[in-house]
Amino acid sequence: MTNTSLNNKRIAKNTLLLYFRMFFMMFISLFTSRVVLNTLGVEDYGIYNVVGGVVTMFGFLNAAMSTSTQRYLTFELGRGSFEGQQRVFSTSVQIHALIAILIFILGETIGLWFLYEKMVIAESRMNAALWVYQCSVVSTIVMILGVPYNASIIAHEKMSAFAYISVLEVVFKLLIVYLLVIYDIDKLKLYAVLILCIQLFIYWVYIRYCGRYFVETRLKNIFDKNLFREMLGFAGWNLLGNSAAVLSTHGLNILLNMFFGPSINAARGIAVQVQGAIQQFSGNFQMALNPQITKTYAQGDLHAMHKLIFRSSRFTFLLLFILSLPVMLEAPIILETWLKLVPPYTVSFLCIILVTVMIDSMAQPIMQAAAATGRVRRYQSILGGILLTIVPISYIFLKCGSVPESVFLVHLVICCMAFIVRLFIVRTMIQFPVRNFMVEVMGRVIIVALISLPLPMLVKFHLPNTLWAAAIVILTAVMMVAISGYYIGMESNERIYIYNKVKEVLFKTRNK
Repeated sequence: MTNTSLNNKRIAKNTLLLYFRMFFMMFISLFTSRVVLNTLGVEDYGIYNVVGGVVTMFGFLNAAMSTSTQRYLTFELGRGSFEGQQRVFSTSVQIHALIAILIFILGETIGLWFLYEKMVIAESRMNAALWVYQCSVVSTIVMILGVPYNASIIAHEKMSAFAYISVLEVVFKLLIVYLLVIYDIDKLKLYAVLILCIQLFIYWVYIRYCGRYFVETRLKNIFDKNLFREMLGFAGWNLLGNSAAVLSTHGLNILLNMFFGPSINAARGIAVQVQGAIQQFSGNFQMALNPQITKTYAQGDLHAMHKLIFRSSRFTFLLLFILSLPVMLEAPIILETWLKLVPPYTVSFLCIILVTVMIDSMAQPIMQAAAATGRVRRYQSILGGILLTIVPISYIFLKCGSVPESVFLVHLVICCMAFIVRLFIVRTMIQFPVRNFMVEVMGRVIIVALISLPLPMLVKFHLPNTLWAAAIVILTAVMMVAISGYYIGMESNERIYIYNKVKEVLFKTRNK
């Protein structure tokens, strides 16, 4: 069996494992978020959403280093160097420990000042908000320290462990919902403390698993000064891109709080919850492919790398679109059926966010390819500079009296600009065929979108606003995306592969 066949088989296996994880987690998450919203109420739910986001904003330091850790570990695995893996892991643990200390200092100084002086929170709920804040600080530190272990699992492509640990985490979150309902104490404080307990437990599980199966993760007294500087340098340039990503999410959330109060944060929190559930469909596929993109670069096989990027971008869009289109068409009735209590602006926020996510998702493989090269200075400085304009421009719009949706529209427009710029920067980094990408990826997905839209919109226009009618619209939308995606969104070899796999599954089912 060829290396390509083995890699394709590994990608397929890892993707299936991650989808098993996703379906289970999505079902539990959607159920628990409904109960949490109804138990906490709109205001407390909004407080939890925005206060936790203040701490997460400091996490842009960690996000940059996380990318660096995963890149260097995967690169050493591609080279087959155990000594290199050991040096990278030890160095990453040391760097993350320093980041954790820095986050703690920032959180207990600037963060606390911002909480008391700038956040719009009722005086009667400030004490509960402080509990949420301090629990979020500790949770963030725990997640930072766990990044090297998480990166090791992904670099080794052991997605089964990643899936099972994630399932364990979501089961505990389901238990939290039960405890939240039965205990008659301040629900917001209790929720924050219980979430922290789960983070501590999951961190311990990651350490135990990695220590048992990956020898290089057993801590040793190794300090490589040159590697330390190199990884920090790589992370330093990633800092721009990651800080822009964090600001465009949590920064916008804080802006909404400053201008409109906690209720609007609840609407944004629900929209992001749905977005996260849908995005997992593409995220799992990307997570399975990302190590292969880095490894093909490490092996010098740029042609194979380009093929992986093309395939990942197209399939990512199709996976998101087949779910996003039905949700956007029937968002009001879906949210009302799911939540009962739907905060104002949730529907409009959700629709704009989903369009932004679909565009951003196609850029993820390109970003992974840029990271694989290790030469990210020009890439991150230009892209980071563009994306950093999202918050200040949004602030200007809000200051001029714009509606809450304006911040998400600003985000969408700037992401479209960044996508085009990203293609031309990567062209020189990995000899990327931009023209082929525009035809084979962008051209295909645009045609799929244009073909898929008319029929479900026509059906929706002629049917009443009821649950059964919404089901028909959703089914029509899924059918149209599936058909156009299969015949137009995929290449002939991909259609043949999927056809044979479906035929194989049906044959096995009949013979049981």
